[in-house]
Amino acid sequence: MNQLYRRLFYLAKALGVLLLLCWLGAAPVQAKEVVIGVFAYQGEQASSADWLPVLSYLNHALPGQRFRLDNLDAEGLRTAIAEQRVDLVITNPGYYVAMEYEFGLSRLATLSSPLSLSPARAIGSAVIVRADRSDLQVLSDLAGKRLAAVAPQAFGGYLVVARELMHQGIDPASDLKELRFLGLPMTPIIEAVQSGAVDAGVVRTCLLEQLAGQGELRLADFRVLSPRQEDGFLCALSTPLYPDWPIAVTRATDRALAKQVAQALLNMPETAGGLSWSVPADYQPVHELYRELRLAPYAYLRANTPQALLRRYWPWLLGLLLLLVAWGIHTVRVDHLVQRRTAQLRDSLTARDTAEAQMRGHQEQMDHLSRLSILGELSGNLAHEINQPLTTIGNYARSVLRRQADGRLSAEAVLEACTEIDNEAQRASAIVRRIRHFARKRPAVRDAVDVGLIAAEARRLVLGLLMHPPAIAIEDQSPVQCEVMADGPQIQQVLLNLLKNAMDAGRDLPPQRQGIVLRLESADKRLLVHVIDQGCGLSSSDLGHLFEPFFTTKADGLGLGLPICKTIIEAHGGRLWAELNPQGPGMRFSFSLPCHATTA
Repeated sequence: MNQLYRRLFYLAKALGVLLLLCWLGAAPVQAKEVVIGVFAYQGEQASSADWLPVLSYLNHALPGQRFRLDNLDAEGLRTAIAEQRVDLVITNPGYYVAMEYEFGLSRLATLSSPLSLSPARAIGSAVIVRADRSDLQVLSDLAGKRLAAVAPQAFGGYLVVARELMHQGIDPASDLKELRFLGLPMTPIIEAVQSGAVDAGVVRTCLLEQLAGQGELRLADFRVLSPRQEDGFLCALSTPLYPDWPIAVTRATDRALAKQVAQALLNMPETAGGLSWSVPADYQPVHELYRELRLAPYAYLRANTPQALLRRYWPWLLGLLLLLVAWGIHTVRVDHLVQRRTAQLRDSLTARDTAEAQMRGHQEQMDHLSRLSILGELSGNLAHEINQPLTTIGNYARSVLRRQADGRLSAEAVLEACTEIDNEAQRASAIVRRIRHFARKRPAVRDAVDVGLIAAEARRLVLGLLMHPPAIAIEDQSPVQCEVMADGPQIQQVLLNLLKNAMDAGRDLPPQRQGIVLRLESADKRLLVHVIDQGCGLSSSDLGHLFEPFFTTKADGLGLGLPICKTIIEAHGGRLWAELNPQGPGMRFSFSLPCHATTA
């Protein structure tokens, strides 16, 4: 019996639970209320009419929730968010940015209206004046004028225009004659402009067009300052376009509810008035506006005055001042050291210039001695060369005297004798003149010279000094006449030295191997001069030391001729080198000089 009672008890308990579940299932589910706080800038009645389609749609799309509008002014909306009396917020982009920073609002979607270009380009302002005000054409003309607007914090009713005025160099707080705030609605602003109570007024875009369409004003009576052209935008405006109104959730709003609302709004069809919702727009332009105007959330920038910074950061500023003082002391010390070092460097430079001047003097002396050395080595035949014209002169003079003594002197004989005497005298004079010109001591002067002419003069000088000179052929293979900037006598000195070495190389050889070739050619904007002999050449070990001072292969040589020549050529920006004659026996000494000008 006890087991039977126990089973009946459990059965009755199970039936009771089942009946309770059935009763609960049949009871209606109480919908949760969701409050939408709306910025009612046009009043509660207009706001309810504007947002009723959105409210009805959400109640239909999310039957588990009951949505309710709470129309508030700016301060009332801020208070409701702070006290967590609203779940969703619909407001203009300016108030959204301010409350996003203060209360952590998160936007779900951005409104898309038929008059906007896109959700990201929808809201702007128009600065209107009377059509007969020809003195007002652009925003910068408002300096010293009276301007009417909605309120200091009104986004489209003031702040958008304030930013543009600042871009024009006008501070609305100080550069306007009067800044008058008339509040909402905006029709009193239009009336103040029309009556002349103010010079200009700030209204939201498309307001003039809407009122004109309703027959409340004539567009011809007004004009917009600094009108902007936006393709596809049908209303006049004076400012850029900013993002449209967002709908956002507060920190306390359930995340699942926020997701459901976002999905529902994005799927919401256009209302009869053409309103719909899009993905959240980028509100960075609104942030930039508030940053430039130093408004919340960037109001802290206003505190960055010199006095505020001094009070806030005086320990750091004191430390910075001490660093500046230390830096100043260090700068003075460094400047003193620099001046002392500069004086030392100046003395060093003076000493260097003096040394360079002495070196140039020594170089000129060496060049002079080198030329005298060349003449000394060639002057063995100088007496014979000058003695020939002197002998001829003496012979003709004695012939005239004999003819005079014998009574056979005729005018023809005197003319012939005098002519030959004059020719031989000029010949001797030319020899002496060339030697004196070459041997005289003179400072180096660089001019535009023709190396071909210098080579020909060096050839004449050598041939004039020697009794039995070798054949010296000049081959000008250069396709153009290359003009170089050089000291002519120095280049002639180098050629004479190379020609003398070439003659010494073939002195003891048969006459057919004593000939010398002096060849000129050009390559890569440089003139190349080759002195080629047919002597015995040099060994590779001698070639390696050929241009070293005091190295010589001659029994009576000093070993200074080629080093001096090398110094001269390198001072002219060229190069001197030696190699075995690639076309036969002997050596080829070559030097290059840069061409400074070429003529065809």
